[in-house]
Amino acid sequence: MSDLCTIHFPGTKFPSITLALQENLSEHLTIQNSPVLFGCRTGICGTCLVEITGKIPPPKPEELELLDTLAPHHAHARLACQIELTADLEIRKLEG
Repeated sequence: MSDLCTIHFPGTKFPSITLALQENLSEHLTIQNSPVLFGCRTGICGTCLVEITGKIPPPKPEELELLDTLAPHHAHARLACQIELTADLEIRKLEG
C-alpha cells in the first residue's frame, strides 16, 4: 500500500496532484492547481463544496449538518477542507 494519494480534477485543465496520506487537502489546493476555492478552511462557509469519487471516511457531524443544507440530495458532496486523505480521489466543484 502506498503512502501517497493522487487527487484528480476530471473535466478541468488542472493536473492531478499527489499528497501524502492524512495530508490536509486545503493546505495544498490553490487557485493555481485546482478548481476548488476556499474561504474559512474550517468547514463553516461552504465555499469548498465538492463532489468526491473515492473511498474516504464519512463526514463528521458538523460537516454533515452543513452538507444537509448546501447539497441535501447529493450523496457524494463533501467540504474539501474537511476531507481526510486515505485514498486516491476525483474532485469536482459543486455549486451550493
